[in-house]
Amino acid sequence: MSLRDSLDLIRAVRPEACTAALQNEIAAERASSLGAAERHVVTALEGLGNTESHNRDSALAEARRLVWQYFVQRELVGFRRHTDVIQELKITPEVLAGLGAIQTGKTK
Repeated sequence: MSLRDSLDLIRAVRPEACTAALQNEIAAERASSLGAAERHVVTALEGLGNTESHNRDSALAEARRLVWQYFVQRELVGFRRHTDVIQELKITPEVLAGLGAIQTGKTK
């Protein structure tokens, strides 16, 4: 049975329960997505610490990109302050200093 079939059945029995079931599904998806984003950040930060100097710039750029995406995703869910996760994940000032900066391959 698909989610749509389940929602149709719930709507027929108790219309208000359909909204609750859908809200629960959305909340679960948000939590799962946020957890995945955090795991990507942790992996990138670990990789940054193990990177040789000639690959460091690209690893740093990747870590910054993933941290920025994680922060945006946290804000979309409603978490506006990042101080706790910066400390918990040990996000370095070096990574934080470049958040939001976009580097393109071309300059004019």
